[in-house]
Amino acid sequence: MANPTGFLTIERHERAYAPVEERLRSWAEFVRPLPVGEVRRQGERCMDCGIPFCHSACPVSNYIPDWNDLAARGRWQEALARLHRTNNFPEFTGRICPAPCEAACTLNLDDAPVTIKTIECAIIDRGWEEGWIVPEIAPRGTGKRIAIVGSGPAGLACAQQLARMGHAPTVFEKADRVGGLLRYGIPDFKMDKALIDRRVAQMEAEGVIFRTGMAVGRAVSVERLMDDYHVLVLAAGAEAPRDLPVPGRELAGVHFAMDYLTQQNRRVAGLDGGAEPVDAAGKHVVVIGGGDTGSDCIGTANRQGAASVTQLEILPRPPLREDKALIWPEWPMKLRTSSSQEEGCERAFAATTEAFVGDGRVEAVRCRRVDTGETLALKADLVLLAMGFTGPEADGAVARADVATTGRGNVATPPGRYATSREGVFACGDARRGQSLVVWAIREGRDCAAEVDAWLKVSA
Repeated sequence: MANPTGFLTIERHERAYAPVEERLRSWAEFVRPLPVGEVRRQGERCMDCGIPFCHSACPVSNYIPDWNDLAARGRWQEALARLHRTNNFPEFTGRICPAPCEAACTLNLDDAPVTIKTIECAIIDRGWEEGWIVPEIAPRGTGKRIAIVGSGPAGLACAQQLARMGHAPTVFEKADRVGGLLRYGIPDFKMDKALIDRRVAQMEAEGVIFRTGMAVGRAVSVERLMDDYHVLVLAAGAEAPRDLPVPGRELAGVHFAMDYLTQQNRRVAGLDGGAEPVDAAGKHVVVIGGGDTGSDCIGTANRQGAASVTQLEILPRPPLREDKALIWPEWPMKLRTSSSQEEGCERAFAATTEAFVGDGRVEAVRCRRVDTGETLALKADLVLLAMGFTGPEADGAVARADVATTGRGNVATPPGRYATSREGVFACGDARRGQSLVVWAIREGRDCAAEVDAWLKVSA
């Protein structure tokens, strides 16, 4: 350990945000990195626990105590190498992962965990700045061609791993640019899209081929891919949105959250947002759903100049602090306030939507308090449905791949495995496990690649 008593003498210091009034005028990232010296001090707080609960809580099994210590000692290249051993894209997780590792940190018993996510982001950002991250090209090729459907984090991780094993992966993406929901689902103020572009450039140098504008199942058939490639990997995500079939659902002004976010992300990128512009400027916005997607809608609406934003959550208000003795090191259910919610938002808990009211266009949302039975009407010019996803798209690659699915419509595989019911077809990420975290997608993409590689060796 760089400092055996660091956890006793050094206080937790997290990255700061730009002031609200400043960041609402921009679509750029607003998190301000810590100075290098402070990152090193934060690394000194790691206790090097006998049982690193942070490591076990991380879906990609990051070697967190190792790179905390290396960062604390200023051995940045070694820290970067250790970080990359388990995670292909730390610049993504260092920005948008909810950090279950910090919830499991032993110091979280005192509500002051190590700033693991901040240190991770500092390591990877420095790696790019110093030019330490370069293509890792396999010395020999196997001649095995793999088609990967979907360019989200699962598909990207799977493709990069397979390319480094010497195989020839081609990633098919239905959108016009690579990245899946990383590209068009997550606002730029949370993750700059240049981060995706430089990874794509690295992967292309490693031998990955990207085919955009190719909706598998529509523009190109699954059977064509099965004829042309040795293996097919389904990493198409779970993009079918959960609807809210209540009276007034057909009114204009009621939209799925992802349609709204995608349109704004395209505008920020200088692209056409779509035939029906959706803008919150001057409107009273109601966001239904209390998760990350709902929070992204709040941040987007406030940047567009909404008159007001109200978020409805069907669950009751969680406690301010969890019972550590009962919950730790598991992920706690407690009240969290996102940066977007801090920017301006009324939050209503234990509220269920009964109807949308209006004459051709939505004018109000009628709700009922689940706990008290009280009814209320919220003025609404724009309603965004952010209640999660139900599974893969009904007319996409999964539906046409002739593979077994679960009751929820996800691809069915044996426990802990990625092979589907059809020979030569594998699945990973949200298409397999359902809607989940970016860090789980990366883990599944990596593990799927390892299973594909083993299958190719046996079937050769």
